Amino acid sequence: MAGLTHSSGLAEIPERRRIWAALLGAPRPLIMGVLNITPDSFTDGGLFFDYAAALAQARSLVAAGADLLDIGGESTRPFADPVPLSEELRRVVPVIEALAPEITIPISIDTYKAEVARAALDAGAAVINDISALRFDPGMAALAAAYQAPVILMHMQGTPRDMQRQPHYDDLMGEIKAFFRERLDFALSQGIPQDLLVLDPGIGFGKTGEHNLEILNRLDEFLDLGYPLLIGPSRKAFIGRITGQPAGEERDIGTLAALAVSVLRGARLIRTHNVAYARQFLAVLDAIRSVPGGTW
Repeated sequence: MAGLTHSSGLAEIPERRRIWAALLGAPRPLIMGVLNITPDSFTDGGLFFDYAAALAQARSLVAAGADLLDIGGESTRPFADPVPLSEELRRVVPVIEALAPEITIPISIDTYKAEVARAALDAGAAVINDISALRFDPGMAALAAAYQAPVILMHMQGTPRDMQRQPHYDDLMGEIKAFFRERLDFALSQGIPQDLLVLDPGIGFGKTGEHNLEILNRLDEFLDLGYPLLIGPSRKAFIGRITGQPAGEERDIGTLAALAVSVLRGARLIRTHNVAYARQFLAVLDAIRSVPGGTW
């Protein structure tokens, strides 16, 4: 499927919306490959901080079968400090500028800063992945509406600096659903079309390991909100606690179990560091589910 092949600012709105509709209409869940251009991300900090290494990894993710590429220049791991605007721009914009004319899949910019999102969209990105669900930067909603960019609204209790200090919920699923309803109402009121919004319950963002497991097991309860669901359990700490594996690729096998449940519970997008594993997993799962008389 052709992606945006050149600068995708305001002039690319019709093409961006066409590609997004085609992606969401695909018969299988979509794979979002993760590219962290940071020195301190929890799974691969520093590995792709160099410009050349970042480009090489992006190409590798595309070759492995990613449907989208999610590029971020600020670590949002627990207790992480914010990155200055100028530094985040320096990390992500040159990489997006280089990739956009070359790759055939949409690029998502993982940021909560409107100016980073604007520069990324002008450089060729097509999607905004905002961990704050349009809360942290008052200019983000207006930007998304002006550019008619798809937006991923993620739930997070607190901020990356404090979200894991003592996360608590009286009604986990009810509180997340209430958050989503409020954020959806806000996004729609700002002029972001309904068909451009995706919900992410924020695995690991202000949740204990038990919260994460409950969300995965009850993910289908969010489907009645009427929006596509993205899930991102890849290499998270709760997988490490269950398996005893350290941060990094050692958690990729455990990640597949979380992705399996997520897909069976209705996830339309899965965000992962290991695209090759996810592609194989989805191929086998789809084959099993397609057998006549199956119960899934």
